[in-house]
Amino acid sequence: MQCDMCGKEGELYKAKVEGVEMNVCDRCSKFGKVVKKVNVEVAEAKKIFRREVKAEKEIVESVVEDCGVKIKKKREKMGLKQEELAQKIAEKESMVHKIESGKMMPSMKLAKKLERFLEIKLVEFEEEEESPIVPKGTGGGLTIGDMIKIKK
Repeated sequence: MQCDMCGKEGELYKAKVEGVEMNVCDRCSKFGKVVKKVNVEVAEAKKIFRREVKAEKEIVESVVEDCGVKIKKKREKMGLKQEELAQKIAEKESMVHKIESGKMMPSMKLAKKLERFLEIKLVEFEEEEESPIVPKGTGGGLTIGDMIKIKK
């Protein structure tokens, strides 16, 4: 098992460090109050029963990259000026100009509003895989000790 603070392998103690109960090595135990010595056999047996949580797919909405071009083409096809489009969707003309010129991406709310009015596809759905959750103590991750610098 590894120390929760520095990642050192070896004999561990359960200590309360700033109100948090942690498994720490002898060196890191001085930063808190030692509660008891960790029984390595019991801790290893508990580790066997932990399992990795499988990655789940998350569906994410995003605005298409070429939305400005699509908006401009459809607006011109409908015979509207930027000012007229802005009035119809209750937005500023400068906002429509910035979006069409590619200087700004519309917010999700505005993209959906434009999508409804212009009857074009501006919002797409993508599947993103979340990284699997690695059980505690399996290594490979950062420890608190990796993130802080201990003064000597």
